[in-house]
Amino acid sequence: MPIDNGNLALKGLDDLFSTEENRQEEQREQVQQIPIGELFPFKNHPFKVLDDESMQRTVESVEQYGVLSPLIARPRPEGGYEIISGHRRQHAAQLAGLDTLPVIVRQMDDDAAVLLMVDSNLQRENILPSERAFAYKMKLEAIERTVGRPKNVGQVVPDYFGKRSTEVVAEGTGESYKQVQRFIRLTNLVPELLDMVDEKKISFNPAVELSYLDESQQRDFLEAMNDTQNAPSLSQAQRLKKLAQEGHFSYDVAFAVMGEEKKDELDKVVIKNDTLRKYFPRSYTPKQMEDTIIKLLEQWQRKQQRQNER
Repeated sequence: MPIDNGNLALKGLDDLFSTEENRQEEQREQVQQIPIGELFPFKNHPFKVLDDESMQRTVESVEQYGVLSPLIARPRPEGGYEIISGHRRQHAAQLAGLDTLPVIVRQMDDDAAVLLMVDSNLQRENILPSERAFAYKMKLEAIERTVGRPKNVGQVVPDYFGKRSTEVVAEGTGESYKQVQRFIRLTNLVPELLDMVDEKKISFNPAVELSYLDESQQRDFLEAMNDTQNAPSLSQAQRLKKLAQEGHFSYDVAFAVMGEEKKDELDKVVIKNDTLRKYFPRSYTPKQMEDTIIKLLEQWQRKQQRQNER
């Protein structure tokens, strides 16, 4: 009996020093099976969920093993749950025909949810420039709202004292705060230009410069780019930005700049792979094709020299 009394005493002490908040936290962190129809995407979620090869592999894994890693979600005032982490898993589960998903439900305010949503998705291997741009912007805005706000009971707020907000965003990303600022600039691009950055039709650095043009100027530039069939170099984008700042930008100006031959193109001859392939066996590697072309050119050069000596 003394042992039992001792156990009861210990249990009473645990209850005394365990706060209601801790007990709620333990309950919240339990994995629940939530109907898939009650899970909704995060508002303004910046990361795209694509039906690509990677998604197909995820669907096959879900069909075979189920969803092994639980999603994180928070209750919505209007009912159901807002996904904070796990949008791709939810989509894969839908394609695989699952009815429920394992979910950790947490009570989180908007800014805390943004920070967790962004940080969990930035761990992915392949992230488009547009995804990174809007994710950094959302995190920056959440951090700036958090700075100076009184802490709620039990709320853990990172120490931002003495740091730029962009420095806090950059932590753990491998980016400098200046690069974070440059990514955020991309959110000022019209959707068509931003898509071209994702598709690598416009390079990152020229895109940053073009982001300083207003919407009307960007659309004039887009038309000029399509009409000249040229992608902007960094120097061209910088000139267009300066012309816009000086009030001299127009479609005609953009067309003239984009129609210029680039210095690196003056010393370059490009023959498309499809053009060359029809002259070589399919088994030829690019190196074999190059060697053959050089030999033929050398023979042609010798023939020209002999003709000139006659």
